[in-house]
Amino acid sequence: MVHFYIAEVVHFWVAVDKRGIEKIALLVSDAHLGIQKAFKESFIGASWQRCKVHFMRNILAHVPPKAKEKFAAKLKTIWLQESKKDAFMIAQMIIEEFRKKFPEAIEVFQEGLEDSLQFYHFPQIDKRRISSTNILERINKEIRRRSKVVSIFPSRESYLRLIATYLMEYTEDWEIERSYIHPQKLQEVMEIYEAQLKAA
Repeated sequence: MVHFYIAEVVHFWVAVDKRGIEKIALLVSDAHLGIQKAFKESFIGASWQRCKVHFMRNILAHVPPKAKEKFAAKLKTIWLQESKKDAFMIAQMIIEEFRKKFPEAIEVFQEGLEDSLQFYHFPQIDKRRISSTNILERINKEIRRRSKVVSIFPSRESYLRLIATYLMEYTEDWEIERSYIHPQKLQEVMEIYEAQLKAA
């Protein structure tokens, strides 16, 4: 079974253990130190993609409010490039332009840039689907929406039943009607990944 694992959980180790995941090619998450530590210890050779959305928020935290929108628009162009080489070229231009103006933001940007571009190593997959944790954010948002509709649950079990039912429907929809990432593409990625591990 091939997995592209999108994570935004603190207890990454527990999540992996319960799901029975043995091999992954790519982990997409924010820069939580616990996730990174567990990932590096458990999946040697796999790639870690730093969520570009969380990364942008980390950078923009060091930019004055009036300049955030313009600076964010420039940052977004990096992850829209066709190749990693082009992305680095745009990034370098941004660094040169804003190094003196926003030194702290540029420092954060430089430190995390490489990790935010790992999706370029998986050209078989639509980069919009593996460059951020947006899909997980949408699922969590829908879970919150459905929970608010009910408002008060008679028990913890009733809440879990509602969420489990939604997630089962969501999974079936992915597998049958509109696969988020086609299984064949995932298989191609895993074959390349395993060949690289053997060659290392």
